[in-house]
Amino acid sequence: MNMKKLIASAFAMTSIIGVFAAEPAKNEKDSVEALKFTELITIPVTSVKNQSKSGTCWCFAGTSFYENEIRKATGDSLDLSEMYSVRHCYSDKADRFIRTYGNVNFAAGGSVLDVPYVWTNYGAVPEEVYKGLNYGEDKHTHGELDAALGAYVRAVVKKPNRKTISTAWHQGLEGILDAYLGAEPETFEYKGKTYTPKSFAASLGISPDNYIALTSFTHHPFYQPFALEVSDNWLWGQYQNVPLDELRAVVDNALANGYTVVWAADVSEPGFKWKEGKATMPAETNEDLKGTELSRWVKLDDENGDKKEETKAPEEIVVTQESRQEMFDRQETTDDHGMEIVGLAEDQYGNKYYKVKNSWGTDQIYDGFLYVSMPYFDAKTIDIYVNKKALPKNIAKKLGI
Repeated sequence: MNMKKLIASAFAMTSIIGVFAAEPAKNEKDSVEALKFTELITIPVTSVKNQSKSGTCWCFAGTSFYENEIRKATGDSLDLSEMYSVRHCYSDKADRFIRTYGNVNFAAGGSVLDVPYVWTNYGAVPEEVYKGLNYGEDKHTHGELDAALGAYVRAVVKKPNRKTISTAWHQGLEGILDAYLGAEPETFEYKGKTYTPKSFAASLGISPDNYIALTSFTHHPFYQPFALEVSDNWLWGQYQNVPLDELRAVVDNALANGYTVVWAADVSEPGFKWKEGKATMPAETNEDLKGTELSRWVKLDDENGDKKEETKAPEEIVVTQESRQEMFDRQETTDDHGMEIVGLAEDQYGNKYYKVKNSWGTDQIYDGFLYVSMPYFDAKTIDIYVNKKALPKNIAKKLGI
């Protein structure tokens, strides 16, 4: 998923064991007490990474998730290559783009299902073997790469030779990928053993058959799979459809049993405040939201839509299956960003939040983590990806698992 906004973060980290306090700057209209989070469930996870200036959140979230599945099973904290998967997705997306005469999306973004796709078809490698930084940068910076690849495939699909596409076009594409990301390793040494990417993936004990992607929308029947209609689902991967309360029940059950969850969501809402380490769906809005689609689901304080001062717990909107669906249908909820749910927390008012691991580095108030309210999750989740063992038994039965 491409992020709509890659936010530069600069806040000093303040922490107390078990309790975290955000202290965002207050404006004249906002006197809400800063939220303080007490962690209820904290799953040990691998380190926070930085996708930097690349639209590859889907791969950072999916790779982190598999790292943490391995950590749960073996205790090992591996650092696996994101760019190995990114490279193969660029290549295969380009092939599909050409075969469909340019009538599918070709961009840096991807879906939660892209990482298992690559692991199944091509394998995996450690980060130390394939960093994907072959172009004079020390952080992922894909502006030039994306522009070059996009221009290349759009030129090829126009058939400038007039009749047919040449047999060399894909070799040319691989040359661009080699130049920027590095040539794909055929074999490599890791901890005294020789692997191919496929044999290394096999050694990690991860079988994509043991995982499931879930979503919750009413334009398809529940308990049936469908290809989620978002542009970055270039594989047209299948997602099982469940009611909203069951989607959250899956996450809760997963966390209670020590499993993390990949989370794809819209992060363009005003309540998604990365610097402050929280995401909420406030029930009061400022005047510039007057008359907007969001105002259909929130309560404006007065005819001008101004905020009133508060000294108690901030209210959030009530999300229903119907309101969630309308947000998606009207494209108010969009497919923006992939992250990983790694814990459960509570604020000082007793409201629950999911603790989320992001891939925007650690220069942020909670060292790269944020707390997502339940209304935000209900309203803005696109899909999740989880170990089938984490499904509650009644939901697994409904899905035929």
